[in-house]
Amino acid sequence: MAETKREIERKYEATPGTGLPDLTRAPGVFAVLDRGVTELDAVYYDTPGLLLAADSLTLRRRTGGEDAGWHLKFPVATGIRDEIRAPLADTLPRTLAKLLRSRVRDEQVVPVVRLRSARDVHHLLDASGTLLAELSVDTVRAERLGAGGTGETTWTEIEVELADDADPAVLDAVEKRLKKAGVHPSESASKLARALAETGGGPPTPSGPPTDGAPDGTTAAGRILAYAREQRDALVALDPAVRRDLPDAVHQMRVATRRLRSALKSYRKVLDRRVTDPLGDELKWLAGELGVARDQEVLAARLRARVDELPRTLVLGPVPARLRIRNAQSAATARDRVLTALDSARHLALLTALDALLADPPLRKAAHRDAGPVLAAAVRKDHARLSARAEHALALPAGHDRDLAMHEARKAAKRARYAAEAATPALGKPAKKFAKRVKAVQSLLGEHQDGVVARDALRTLAVQAHAAGESAFTWGLLYGREEADCAAREREFPQVWAKASRPGPGARGTR
Repeated sequence: MAETKREIERKYEATPGTGLPDLTRAPGVFAVLDRGVTELDAVYYDTPGLLLAADSLTLRRRTGGEDAGWHLKFPVATGIRDEIRAPLADTLPRTLAKLLRSRVRDEQVVPVVRLRSARDVHHLLDASGTLLAELSVDTVRAERLGAGGTGETTWTEIEVELADDADPAVLDAVEKRLKKAGVHPSESASKLARALAETGGGPPTPSGPPTDGAPDGTTAAGRILAYAREQRDALVALDPAVRRDLPDAVHQMRVATRRLRSALKSYRKVLDRRVTDPLGDELKWLAGELGVARDQEVLAARLRARVDELPRTLVLGPVPARLRIRNAQSAATARDRVLTALDSARHLALLTALDALLADPPLRKAAHRDAGPVLAAAVRKDHARLSARAEHALALPAGHDRDLAMHEARKAAKRARYAAEAATPALGKPAKKFAKRVKAVQSLLGEHQDGVVARDALRTLAVQAHAAGESAFTWGLLYGREEADCAAREREFPQVWAKASRPGPGARGTR
């Protein structure tokens, strides 16, 4: 069973003769407790090409100390990492292997570096004896393993790690005392990065996608391929975040999937659709699998909020309990579906196909032209599609057909917005303003669609309550409120669309 720990630490250069200053003079530090020396032995694993190190991930198997076992660290921000721990075992635990899947694909992880450290540990305590931080002076001997490099290196460093729930200001206070004593921050982000650099070199620097020889972004190919790479990188990075069930991870991964699919559809004059259309189909599949979980998240939050808004006198029967059961069952089913998709060979094949697209893009003639005119024409074309769907929806009477038409207009608005966002680096402020106007349409139509979906769920809940002999009054009341909200969005639609109906960037009369 894996557990996660947020690691907030700072590293400093030292020598075997470096002495520690009096840290009780740092504000908040009342005492420094010597905890003795611990011997640590860690083997770091990576692919032969150091794919994990390239993304600043570290995977190790460590013995010695209080936390012996497998450790996988994901960067969060400078000096902050999430460490996922699994019990000590001879082979990599499956829980950690799955978190690496989007990066290593079918490659094996192998030992690349062995670090043996003598760790002299000191606990920094406040006046009540509560641990504020752990300071260690580490004497490190690193040995390169495998075919990636040879040799050994040694160094000494000071590491200060914040204790759980402690105020991060203590790190600033300790750093100030260390700097006054002549101790300065380390240039290496981690022990592994330093070991790789000093024993044969670190991972290769990723190269950008081919841009037909022109500076990135000056041609249509340069801009669209750069945008596609951003979304591909997001898919890879968000895979473990979704598996860890981090907040908003499913939503962000689905957005990246949709952005990439929209770009491939919008910019067919740049990239050959004979290659990109099959990729678009696979991206649609992935977005659909993620969508089940994301739509459930949105619906559950909406229904909970609706019930919470009601006066108690209007909540008749076991409404909160029935809603909790419904949400829990739907969430579990949706999560199982997402994890099944991420574990599938189909998902790995999609990531591999995206890599191939970026490595050898199927460029068309327009790809070599200046980005501005080519991208502007594509944005205007998507806007024309949105205009046709919006006008169609506005012409329909209220009811089921209008609901469907507004949903189709929403999808067109999303595609036009994503096309404009991809083009913004080339088109500048006009594309940014256009995307903002279209986003307002998308948001309003999204709220309307959320209400339509909520009505369907509320009707089902009402039927279930009635069949169980419970009052269906509250569910009917909430249904009516959702119906009224949808009607309000429909009344707002003409005004919001009027602002967004102006032509896209590059058209005459636009700014």
